[in-house]
Amino acid sequence: MTQIDWSKPRLLARGIRKQYDERLILGGVDLEVYPGQIVALIGSSGSGKSTLLRCLNLIEEINDGQIWLEGEDISAPEVDQDRIRQEIGLVFQSFNLFAHLSILDNITLALRHVQGKSKDEAEKIALQWLGRIGLADKASSYPDKLSGGQQQRTAIVRAVALNPKLLLLDEVTSALDPELVGEVLELIKDLKQTGTTIVMATHELSFARDVADWVIFLDKGVVAEEGEASEFFANPKQDRTKEFLTRLKAH
Repeated sequence: MTQIDWSKPRLLARGIRKQYDERLILGGVDLEVYPGQIVALIGSSGSGKSTLLRCLNLIEEINDGQIWLEGEDISAPEVDQDRIRQEIGLVFQSFNLFAHLSILDNITLALRHVQGKSKDEAEKIALQWLGRIGLADKASSYPDKLSGGQQQRTAIVRAVALNPKLLLLDEVTSALDPELVGEVLELIKDLKQTGTTIVMATHELSFARDVADWVIFLDKGVVAEEGEASEFFANPKQDRTKEFLTRLKAH
C-alpha cells in the first residue's frame, strides 16, 4: 500500500488560464489540495468554477499554467490523459447514468472495462458501496426508477468505486429538489470521514462552511479570496466577497 505524504499537495495547479476565442474564463488560478481535504469552490454562475474542474480533469485544454497530481505534471503534452482521468473522478450536476443499464451495471462498467476487474469482484465492490448508501435493494433497478437524490448518489458512488486519487464534484445538488439535497450532502460528508480528497463547486454555503476545509471564491475567472472555511465565512476580507455572501444570504 502506498504511503500517503499528508504534507504534500495531492493536486497543485499554478496559473491556470482558459479562454474561448477572446473570452477569458480563467485568468490565472492557483490551487492546492492536500490528501483527505475538501476544497469548496464558490462564486456566481459564470465565475469559472465548472471550467476549472473540467481543466483539472483534462476534459478542457488549458491555455497556460501547470497542473500536478501527486507530483506528476499532468498538463504536459505527452501525458496519457485517459490514464489521468482514471485517477480523477468527475461527477456533474446531471447524473449521466446510462439509462439502459441497471444501477449495479452502471457502477461495475468502468470497474470491469477500465480497471480490468472480474465481474464478481466488480459486483462485490459495487454492492458494498450501494449498501453504504442504503441502495443495495435498488441494484437491479434502472435509473428512471430512482429519485434524483438516489441517482446522484449512485453517480458519486460510481466515481468513488474506482478509488480515484481525487474526486471533483460539479454542483452535484443543483439539479435536485430541495428535500433531496440533504442525502447527497450526507454522502459527501461520509466520504470526507473516509479520507476522500474532494474539490467541489457548490452553492450550498452552509455545507461549505461546516464540511469544507478550505474555500475558494472565484470571481470573473480569478481567485478573489480564499481561506480556511470557518475563517472565510466568519471574517471575509474583500468587499467583493462580503457582497457575494450577503447577496446569497438574502435569498
